[in-house]
Amino acid sequence: MKLKNAFSVWLAAVFVGILVNPVCLAASGPEDNSKPNVLFIAVDDLNDWVEPLAGHSQAITPNLSRLAVTGITFTNAHCQAPICNPSRISLLTGKLPSSTGVYFLSPHLRQCKTTRDLVTLPQYFARNGYETIGGGKIFHVEGPLEFDSYGGRFGGFGPRPRLPINCRQAHPLWDWGAFPDSDTKMPDFKLAEWAVQQIKKPGNRPRFLAVGFYRPHVPMYVPKKWLDRFPLESIKLPEHIANDLLDVSQYAQDLSWSSVAPRHEWFLKNKGQWQKAVQAYLACTAFVDHQVGKLLDALEQSGQSDNTIVVLWSDHGFHLGTKERWGKRSLWNAATRVPLIIRGPGIACGMKCDRPVGLIDLFPTLNDLCGLESMKGIDGRSLKPLLRDPAAKWPYPAITTFGPNNHAIETADWRYITYADGSQELYDRRTDRFEFRNLIGDPKYQPIVNHLRHYLPQINLPMAPGSANLDARPGSEPDIDGKPDFEKMRSRGQQKNRNPEKTKTSSAN
Repeated sequence: MKLKNAFSVWLAAVFVGILVNPVCLAASGPEDNSKPNVLFIAVDDLNDWVEPLAGHSQAITPNLSRLAVTGITFTNAHCQAPICNPSRISLLTGKLPSSTGVYFLSPHLRQCKTTRDLVTLPQYFARNGYETIGGGKIFHVEGPLEFDSYGGRFGGFGPRPRLPINCRQAHPLWDWGAFPDSDTKMPDFKLAEWAVQQIKKPGNRPRFLAVGFYRPHVPMYVPKKWLDRFPLESIKLPEHIANDLLDVSQYAQDLSWSSVAPRHEWFLKNKGQWQKAVQAYLACTAFVDHQVGKLLDALEQSGQSDNTIVVLWSDHGFHLGTKERWGKRSLWNAATRVPLIIRGPGIACGMKCDRPVGLIDLFPTLNDLCGLESMKGIDGRSLKPLLRDPAAKWPYPAITTFGPNNHAIETADWRYITYADGSQELYDRRTDRFEFRNLIGDPKYQPIVNHLRHYLPQINLPMAPGSANLDARPGSEPDIDGKPDFEKMRSRGQQKNRNPEKTKTSSAN
């Protein structure tokens, strides 16, 4: 597969984007006083393996690039929890997980005392005169009661073959391969067709349309033609080093250990499966990108593009062997960094913003952009200053939380992680993009740690009653095939090789 000249492609895309999008031309001009529509697109489990973020050199996402050149791409955006339910609750209520006690897959939004009476983002828009429409996965499980109308789930994570294709060592959803035989059988295809019809419908009120795609969430099934775009023999594995976790605490290792995912050792022992899983993830991402393109086409054809704010986001990232982990459920960059692209009237075009921001900022941002009164009592901040000027002063970090008193603080230069047992990690993001070297033991970095600790949440509620599905919490559930012998790993060398250049085995820049 030939690699594109990234700069030439970007420059051409910006030029074409400006020609076809009057929004870009009006970015610095007066704003229309009428309330804009909102197209709110979620993509489940999408990490930075997309063209605008360059997380993997083989990613094929032309429609995300097309969206990016007509808006702003946030290159340092992070979820507030690296798992679906609390991440989505945080985004849609504007409350940090540490402010609600919802850290895991349950309790759900309306089951928890701290969240059951909160006004959600679509509800707030409805109260302010918007018609709210939802379809697919926006909330973790809720839907019908949060929107004026809800199109359904369209099959969710299905369809699935009678028997697994590649993996029988984990949860039934953890599999990958060519299935089904047609795009039309995919839930995301059906969802996109439904969403296109919603965009085409005339309306008397401004519209908030939320569309939640399911792929690339496992099972990573997609019709064969999408896999064929990524020849298996040329697949590049993500950047990694052997024994990457030897310089982090046992608590950190346990916290990131999901009982539902295959073990990294399984991928190493089963030749070719790592490549197949990466291939499937890239293919599923390309498939979803194509569905997003249908929505952008319909929006342009509707004549409403210049009065519509488009927001594309993912609920968290995803490990595919990075940090010797699979899935989400960690406080490392691969699990917390997410695509976030925003375009609309008055928003700068074709630019990137490197400031650390969070999904929690979307609630106040959309209120601000749509001229709604600020929602009281939420934890996020409006990104409107950065949408006007991506280089504007922004003295805030992004905060991700996974379980009580486990937090990651992300700034432009540093990632600081602190765990409930007192263990810590520090990574210099300027020189160690893949977080290979934990600097916490070096006393010269203590002033930086002291500074970053000031950003930790002041409220740390205990787990809400009804918390369950805690399969990454230490000691919570038996693992599917046992944990590796970390003590044996340590006995092979107390210090991990500190020169990643000597031990990295693949590149995906």
